[in-house]
Amino acid sequence: MKILDCTLRDGGYYTNWDFSQEITDVYFKAFNSLPVDYLEIGYRSGPLKDYLGAYFYCPVSLLTKIKEKSKSKLVVILNEKDVKASDARAVLEPCIGLIDMVRMAIDPKNFERAILLAEEIKKMGFEVGFNVMYMSKWKYQSEFLKSINKVDGLADYFYMVDSYGGVFPNDVKETYNLVRSESNVKIGFHGHNNMEMALINSLTAMECGADMIDATVSGMGRGAGNLKTELLLTALNARDGLEVNFNALSEVVDSFEELQKEYGWGTNLPYMVSGGNSLPQKDVMEWVSKRYFSFNSIIRALQNQKEGKKDNEELKPFAPQKTFKKAIVIGGGKSSVLHIEAIKEFIAKESGDICLIHASSKNAALYNDLVGIDQFFCLVGSEGHRLENVFGNIKEFKGTCILPPFPRKMGTYVPSNVMNQSYELSKSDIDYPLNDTHTILALQTAMELKVEELFLVGYDGYPKESISSKEHELFIENQAIFNSLKGKLKMISIVPTTYEIDSQSVYSFLV
Repeated sequence: MKILDCTLRDGGYYTNWDFSQEITDVYFKAFNSLPVDYLEIGYRSGPLKDYLGAYFYCPVSLLTKIKEKSKSKLVVILNEKDVKASDARAVLEPCIGLIDMVRMAIDPKNFERAILLAEEIKKMGFEVGFNVMYMSKWKYQSEFLKSINKVDGLADYFYMVDSYGGVFPNDVKETYNLVRSESNVKIGFHGHNNMEMALINSLTAMECGADMIDATVSGMGRGAGNLKTELLLTALNARDGLEVNFNALSEVVDSFEELQKEYGWGTNLPYMVSGGNSLPQKDVMEWVSKRYFSFNSIIRALQNQKEGKKDNEELKPFAPQKTFKKAIVIGGGKSSVLHIEAIKEFIAKESGDICLIHASSKNAALYNDLVGIDQFFCLVGSEGHRLENVFGNIKEFKGTCILPPFPRKMGTYVPSNVMNQSYELSKSDIDYPLNDTHTILALQTAMELKVEELFLVGYDGYPKESISSKEHELFIENQAIFNSLKGKLKMISIVPTTYEIDSQSVYSFLV
């Protein structure tokens, strides 16, 4: 019997498949010393709508780094509904030599289609796993049960997945026997923990003869979560004498328990009810995790005229000679830092026909090493002071500063060393009462540059924090600005965002 840990894949439902370098380093190091045979590190997919993180797309650059760190066999999973057999080679061929097994998450009604996908996967030399969902309903699906024998010689593992987390040991035995009566395939079990039955159901599957069991660190997984890896290893150590490095196990558990404090997975009454009645976890998860969103305050700093500063100084109009098909607008949110490597890789792939527009200078220094990329900096209020602090030696500043149209009601501070690189907009085409917000300035700059496709980073939102009245006002303001440009300017957030705008993961462009 083998063990597969799928923390990074199943836990991604809480983190949007983003995990810090720190926690993944602890994860891979610990499992190098633990009796776990396979690590399922995430999904593999073609580009999908909305933001999904690195461990959903598993770009080759990420897989290569993991391969260097991990001694375990590596696994990715496909959502069968999202990957056609004709697309399998394009999605998976880059992974040859980097992963060992490809599993498929399968709705029983699509089983015949999954067979065709599995055949293409097998041709590429991967082990193949069928993760067939909704096992609590299989006994009512006679056509599916009669088709199970088609996996013989094709599937390396056929999984019974307790999608709703509500089966009992007798159900496990019954379902195991149903599968075994139709096929000689190796059988696995993936248990959810809505009814806190994941351990006993997994042990029951083992007693039936199951060849592989899934688990996750601290039970991290969709909805109520899964069988805890540490619980399974401890049980097998106590019962069967399985050798376990508890120091390594403790280190990785400690790391994920910190994440659990943040995301709060685990069962509760709504999950218990959903499990007991085979109700979709997705709906319950959305209800349980619904929170007020917050957004880091970007307060417009105003130059106080009483300080004796020049107010409303008229500058040269912004009349760019160069235009760009694409631009990235960078706000002050954490995503512009957390995903900087992917963002830079994305910029490099665009072959120079892209520019950067910094709505906020907060994280601008991190992008200062980009060679040959035109960068524009929006100066509103006292943002010029931040520019000085960020770059330190402002004398080496190479960007172009853009100010709101004249006259600027509150005035704008412009560092003397960048005055010759500063311009003001002549107008604002955006239908909004204010024309001097960071966001309007950035979007109008993009329009002046004739940008056809605009990518947003750093417009995040912070769903775990309370939101002040000023933050709420800014959030509403930005959303109204975005709404006013729908159909006029193509905007896509390529990092997580709580704004109601189109989104697509930056990692999807790197596959």
